[in-house]
Amino acid sequence: MSHEHELVLVVDFGAQYAQLIARRVREARIYSEIVPHTASVDEILARRPKAIVLSGGPQSVYAQGAPQVDPALFTTGIPTFGMCYGFQAMAAALGGEVRRTGLSEFGRTPVHIDQGGELLGDLPDNFRAWMSHGDAVYAPPPGFLCLAASDGSPVAAFEDLTRGLAGVQWHPEVGHSEFGQLVLETFLVKIAGCSQDWTPASIVDDSVAAIKAQVGDAQVLCALSGGVDSAVAAALVQKAIGDQLTCVFVDHGLLRQGEAERVERDFVGVTGVDLVVRDETDRFLGALAGVSDPETKRKIIGREFIRTFEDAARVLNAEKDIEFLVQGTLYPDVVESGGGEGAANIKSHHNVGGLPDDLQFKLIEPLRTLFKDEVRAVGTELGLPADMVWRHPFPGPGLAIRIIGEVTRDRLDLLRQVDAIARNELTEAGLDRTIWQFPVVLLADVRSVGVQGDGRTYGHPVVLRPVTSEDAMTADWGRLPYELLERISTRITNEVREVNRVVLDITSKPPGTIEWE
Repeated sequence: MSHEHELVLVVDFGAQYAQLIARRVREARIYSEIVPHTASVDEILARRPKAIVLSGGPQSVYAQGAPQVDPALFTTGIPTFGMCYGFQAMAAALGGEVRRTGLSEFGRTPVHIDQGGELLGDLPDNFRAWMSHGDAVYAPPPGFLCLAASDGSPVAAFEDLTRGLAGVQWHPEVGHSEFGQLVLETFLVKIAGCSQDWTPASIVDDSVAAIKAQVGDAQVLCALSGGVDSAVAAALVQKAIGDQLTCVFVDHGLLRQGEAERVERDFVGVTGVDLVVRDETDRFLGALAGVSDPETKRKIIGREFIRTFEDAARVLNAEKDIEFLVQGTLYPDVVESGGGEGAANIKSHHNVGGLPDDLQFKLIEPLRTLFKDEVRAVGTELGLPADMVWRHPFPGPGLAIRIIGEVTRDRLDLLRQVDAIARNELTEAGLDRTIWQFPVVLLADVRSVGVQGDGRTYGHPVVLRPVTSEDAMTADWGRLPYELLERISTRITNEVREVNRVVLDITSKPPGTIEWE
């Protein structure tokens, strides 16, 4: 991130929604990052934030060991906004009264504005907000104006404009809160004075400049998976350094229909990148022969991918003396693996696992400050094909973990046909961006009796698993129209003779996972 852009820091008090808050700030076209509540005031000041947001959290502010806000934070002159726990922590630190209400508020809650002030001045007198608390602020700190109340929150919002401090008891970052984004943007723009200049174009410009400075005239290697993250990372690096970048695409034979060809044709066509393709289908299928356990499949595929990439990297390194390795690490990866503290490592949840000692590369992670929706915006800005940018998330092990049973060439071909039909019909229905992911599962070890062509058959069942989600942490089953489901089922059983039964998975996450394995 360029220092030319203002920074908003989200202080995380253990909230489920810290990443969502950061995303909402960015949706306001202002750059944001998350820091843990253990960060000291000096550490926060060193980042030179334009504003600070205090997140929610699961505890009571007066509970033993509950995270607190250092009152010194509010003497720095940095505008600060509290949400839920952050709101209560601000009130408690500055001399307000916070105590148990006896009336918890969870979910949609009516809020009434007493006096709107700057923060709520553009809102109607009554609206509904998303609450999640058992404590409440009963008296605001000295100097604060009480703006709103609810049945369980005598003080549901307050502000002190002289110090640039404000807060609300509810969660404005949650989509169920009416006017939530407006409240957040009002604080950021009107109270904190933030400039709204964080855009996909500025991300590209900033990243290109940073990559050029980091790489100089060195050679760079990138492993392409076919997914949007590695494609955008490679395109950014290629835009910065041109022919200093070499990409390796390992075709493990487990991709969906047409995906390998798309990488070779479309990605190279748009970027002009130097691409080395390794068709390793036989290698992977040989290693997977006789294996049905899903976790064992994952480990085998990860191992073979690493070894294949290693072989290619050694050859290229001998030719070009490669210094850097590109990874498509995203900001949620960084946060979930400990906030990116310490030395950069090649993490196991990426396509490239641990590399041997004789392959020592410095890492380039051009997307490590971005969320998925921002990566897609950058990909669009770079001119990548829409079907690549908006490709549904697809697991690294590919179709191998969507085959329940042993992975064979025949079973892969069968599942590819079925998957292609389902995806094609979803696209024709205009639902690609409504449905977040659409796995199709082959129950390869199950035989189901059927009637096809006036004869008895013993084909395979397949499972349709459409889901909606923002982040994969939770997901709901996608409500596809009956007419669409009928078309998909009819086409599959007509066109793929080995399949005689189509079923629909209507389980949310939790309790079920998105993949079946």
